[in-house]
Amino acid sequence: MNKKQAVIIVTLLALIICVGVVATKLNSPINYVNGVDNGNGKSTISLNDNTTNKATQTQAKSQFFEETRLTRDQKNAETLQTLKSLIDDTNASQENRAEAEKKYTQLAMATNYEMKIENTLKSKGYEDAICSIENEKARVIIKGKDKLTDKDTRVIKDIVMSVSQIQDVEIQVKQS
Repeated sequence: MNKKQAVIIVTLLALIICVGVVATKLNSPINYVNGVDNGNGKSTISLNDNTTNKATQTQAKSQFFEETRLTRDQKNAETLQTLKSLIDDTNASQENRAEAEKKYTQLAMATNYEMKIENTLKSKGYEDAICSIENEKARVIIKGKDKLTDKDTRVIKDIVMSVSQIQDVEIQVKQS
């Protein structure tokens, strides 16, 4: 091994270590966000802990819907990709490919229905909503301050039924 190869190897090792450190920092709990040092709970802008805690709690609750939606969409995309690769695999048996096609179609339709239900609920005046469809059952989480009335429950069930033809609907309210 000559000097040039040794320099390249050392440089690559340094880059690998740097990437590992950055990945560890990104995947670990963040200690400083929006002026709040979680180490002592004090805000760098204000020493009023109540305001900071309320703002942090409100932000966490509003992020629930975005994070849940993002997680669900990532999981669905991974599953669809796996099924697509199985469908395209010429070494797979015809039975397995047919089953994968069926599951792919079901998941694609469920994803489409979830999006339509969420958008329809938002257009009906609900602040935010998450819909999850699995095995002929729909689970809907509505962002709200109060419990749902019977009328709200009927409206949500009607929307789910009209979009997806699913009658088994579970509704939950996530406090905002």
